[in-house]
Amino acid sequence: MNVLIADSFSDLGTQRLRDAGHTVVADASLKGSALTEALAEHEPQVLIVRSTKVTATDLDADPNLELIVRAGAGYDTIDVAGASERGIFVANCPGKNATAVAELAFGLILSLDRRIPDNVAEARDGRWNKAAFSKAYGIKGSTLGLVGLGSIGQEMIPRAKAFGMQVVAWSRSLTDEIAAELGVARMDSPEEVAAAADAISVHVASKPDTEGLIGRAFFEEMQDGAFLINTSRAAVVDEVSAEWAIAEKNIRFATDVPAGEPAAKQDSFEHPLAAHPNFYVTHHIGASTEQATEAIGQEAVRVVMTYADTGRVPNCVNLAEQSPATHLLTVRHRDRVGVLAGVLNAMSEAGWNVQEMENLIFAGAESACARIRFDGHPNPNTLQTIRDQNHVIATAVIAL
Repeated sequence: MNVLIADSFSDLGTQRLRDAGHTVVADASLKGSALTEALAEHEPQVLIVRSTKVTATDLDADPNLELIVRAGAGYDTIDVAGASERGIFVANCPGKNATAVAELAFGLILSLDRRIPDNVAEARDGRWNKAAFSKAYGIKGSTLGLVGLGSIGQEMIPRAKAFGMQVVAWSRSLTDEIAAELGVARMDSPEEVAAAADAISVHVASKPDTEGLIGRAFFEEMQDGAFLINTSRAAVVDEVSAEWAIAEKNIRFATDVPAGEPAAKQDSFEHPLAAHPNFYVTHHIGASTEQATEAIGQEAVRVVMTYADTGRVPNCVNLAEQSPATHLLTVRHRDRVGVLAGVLNAMSEAGWNVQEMENLIFAGAESACARIRFDGHPNPNTLQTIRDQNHVIATAVIAL
């Protein structure tokens, strides 16, 4: 397969793809129109990106594109709806950067408490100000609140406990039983987390239903002087409300994903809170460790190679959870040329829309069983036409 890697990527992963016989073009500088041009020029079947945005224009540039792999967990930089309309698979690499992001999130908690970046900046400017920096409270015995308990959120738990912190958490999927297994107290809402915690770390995916999840109501519940850390996505936190909370409640806010983040790796940066002492920003580096880069790279390679070998896409994010199929047709048949073609032709003539299909081969390759999910209205004539075909053993249809 032809693979275009349009971002920084594991060298070992790139070599594995080449060693497997795939043609690989790797160019980490591809962005915007340059990516569009590269897709049109190389017409790859697979595109691998990390932070590079993939737009509808990019999707239209390459008629051969079959699979986009996001070398990371979030995929909001990809036009997933557009890919679905064009029959292009989109996959991600969940959990492989969890440790790296959790390490940064905890580093930001410690930085807010001890004002480590300000300490360093003052010393570099030739100023010694021990009196100003000797007023940290310390985090032992305090409470960490987690909004979201996916791979990254769960990585935060043992780190918090190692520092002597209690943990409270909210997630839509969190049950009392799971909370007990993880050793956390389950809260009923993000606002309950805000009220109970001294420091809150956000770890939810950026989706329409999480946009502005950390908003005015959340900040109103936070304790005065509490910490908020965002290493998920900018859209999750309403930064206008964050500015209010900093001014009115002395909230300290650290983010790795600020609103208005530049698309380029090096660019000018402006933010209304940039100069505020209660605001820390890092450069979207949560997953940027060598360990995470290699783990993500190997997972991306696994996705590509599995697809090339089997046609299946691990970690696919844009398949329907449930198709519109209304019935399941099972056809047991001899494993002979043309049998399935005849079945599908009869279904087409009846106006049955095939949604999902698999053909399982029995040992010895003499017979097989086709399972076809379709949207349509079964009728005796079409079923009899299928049964009467050469090499069909038996058929059955059930409503779903």
